[in-house]
Amino acid sequence: MPPYPLQLSVVIPLYNEEESLPELCAWIERVMNQHQFTYEVILVDDGSNDHSWRVIRQLSFENPQIKGLRFSRNYGKSAALHTGFQAAQGQVIITMDADLQDSPDEIPELYRLITEDGYDLISGWKQKRYDPLTKTLPTKLFNAVSRWVSGVNLHDFNCGLKAYDAPVAKSVRLYGEMHRNIPILAKWNGFGKIGEKAVQHQARKYGKTKFGLERFIYGLLDMLTIVFVNRFGKRPMHLFGSFGVISFLLGFVATLWLAFDKIYSVSAGHKFRNLTDDPKFFLALTAIIVGFQLFLAGFLGELMASNSERTTEYKVREKAGIGEKVG
Repeated sequence: MPPYPLQLSVVIPLYNEEESLPELCAWIERVMNQHQFTYEVILVDDGSNDHSWRVIRQLSFENPQIKGLRFSRNYGKSAALHTGFQAAQGQVIITMDADLQDSPDEIPELYRLITEDGYDLISGWKQKRYDPLTKTLPTKLFNAVSRWVSGVNLHDFNCGLKAYDAPVAKSVRLYGEMHRNIPILAKWNGFGKIGEKAVQHQARKYGKTKFGLERFIYGLLDMLTIVFVNRFGKRPMHLFGSFGVISFLLGFVATLWLAFDKIYSVSAGHKFRNLTDDPKFFLALTAIIVGFQLFLAGFLGELMASNSERTTEYKVREKAGIGEKVG
């Protein structure tokens, strides 16, 4: 059996999207049949509390190409994507949101860009968005900061519609809010041919968005984590040692200066004062302590968490159509 028995895997994370799922799956099926793709659709239910899982099971029963994974609780979109990536059997993996704002009609061209043009990853770009200003402005700011920090020149890091060569998707480890930074992770994993395609964006048809403004704060913090971990994960002492030595030397030199200044003052006949009476002494002492502890404790803690296998362990409660023989 070839390593990828299917041409396409469509991974769809979802949370409380029972109304949109039948329409979305029917749309995907029409596109796949029209282009005669061999495919699977993996619906990852991120702990929904509506009837989404019931709908997924029914869709899987009606169409063997539709498969489902259900988390025991809400882990977040990164967890859903990571689990879907590991389960996918397609040569090309497409991700899209379940709210019908991403168009399945984009799939054939995304597939071609990966298989024929040789891209590792294609990210969708919603040039014309149907979102409120409270969502579009923070998105533009996040994208600008992401481009500046990472060097990955994309207009829309947060677009849910993306295409991956399978090894790329399976190489990234996702947790927290890392899904917004997958192109950065892919680049630093050695997959440098990353492209962008303008895609259709549609107004939400059912329900309401599940994300608030805090997602951009979390996304920026996770992006900084990625930068530090990927640049210094194999040589942390280059970062932590540099800051530690600088801080320690500043504090040590300041302490020596204060001590010599006190000795000179006493020898010059000035009134005797304890060294601890000078506030600058405590600033110098703090710099010495910071040199040993602050950066080392904070960033080493993050490195330990990011390299732990448990960061990508998510408990799947139920499966539908997963693990069955393909073909």
